[in-house]
Amino acid sequence: MAGTGPLQGVRVVEFAGLGPGPFCGMLLADLGADVVRIDRRASSGGTFARLGGTSLMDRGKRSIALDLKDPADLTVVRALVARSDVLLEGFRPGVMERLGLGPDELLSEHPALVYGRMTGWGQTGPLASSAGHDIGYIALTGALGASGRPDERPAPPMNLLGDFGGGGVFLALGALAALLHARATGQGQVVDAAIVDGTAVLTTMIHGMLDTGGWRDRRGANLLDTGAPFYDVYRCADGTFLAVGALEKQFYAALLQGLGLADDASLPDRADPRQWPALRERFTQVIGGRTRAEWWEVFRGTDACVAPVWSLTEAVTDEHNVQRGVFTEVDGVPQPAVAPRFGATPGAVGRVPVAGEHDAEIRAELGLS
Repeated sequence: MAGTGPLQGVRVVEFAGLGPGPFCGMLLADLGADVVRIDRRASSGGTFARLGGTSLMDRGKRSIALDLKDPADLTVVRALVARSDVLLEGFRPGVMERLGLGPDELLSEHPALVYGRMTGWGQTGPLASSAGHDIGYIALTGALGASGRPDERPAPPMNLLGDFGGGGVFLALGALAALLHARATGQGQVVDAAIVDGTAVLTTMIHGMLDTGGWRDRRGANLLDTGAPFYDVYRCADGTFLAVGALEKQFYAALLQGLGLADDASLPDRADPRQWPALRERFTQVIGGRTRAEWWEVFRGTDACVAPVWSLTEAVTDEHNVQRGVFTEVDGVPQPAVAPRFGATPGAVGRVPVAGEHDAEIRAELGLS
């Protein structure tokens, strides 16, 4: 299933897992890498099993089903690794070592191998061997505590921030950086991608604002966390929502123009945070007087930085998203298209394979029966 993107010719072996690891593999496959996913084959009965069931994050990959406790299948794994540029695994620390597939052993055999490791807590530290999920990882970094309104519990942004933003994307970045180094020097290395590390990096701007006094270390009291009434979400007359992000003065002026408040001398001063509650009340009242569709007719194409809050299915049919091709459809399933875009070597969305679908094909390529 190798594509035509900028990573054409790069070979990746991915050990089946959940969340950020498969997402990293998907990003690489979308951009043209030949990603072979090792799915589980039960020791008894020979049945195939994909962790998490059929997933769009498996798109564009090939699948071979193996039993990692079977010496014969471990031979297949080693043959796959021997011809691969990048290895991706998301087990707890020590699991790959116990299988005889740890980085020390494999890098001694294949010095240019990029050995990508995806965990929540990292390979080291007091929590390294503990179980965890996105919500705990982003909690430990402070990102969760900063998300939400001041009078409510912190609101997890699904598992987008930790698993995929702080995890899968950083593993892909690390793997590609290490691959460039390996191709220049012949020296591979371990990429220790931890969700806590990546999520912390995502908060860099906020830490900078904390340092300069531009951010208060409490939820819902700042420019970008719904503290400011001109950067918030409002309910419309039909119960749907409108997103407002008019931070700069010229954009704020366009917002007031669209709301019919440009000439209202009684409007609270946005520059005075003490007047934000009163300003929010005015915006709530005005925006609540029309439907989302009516407001979108007013603000579409303006510089007011206003957008309708679509549901996931509504987003697929949005006019801009359709014309831009933000989403695509493969085998009847709507899904996000490839990003980013390349002028000379565009990536492509591949189909999702059945677990073990390419066993014979891959074994033949490896010269194995």
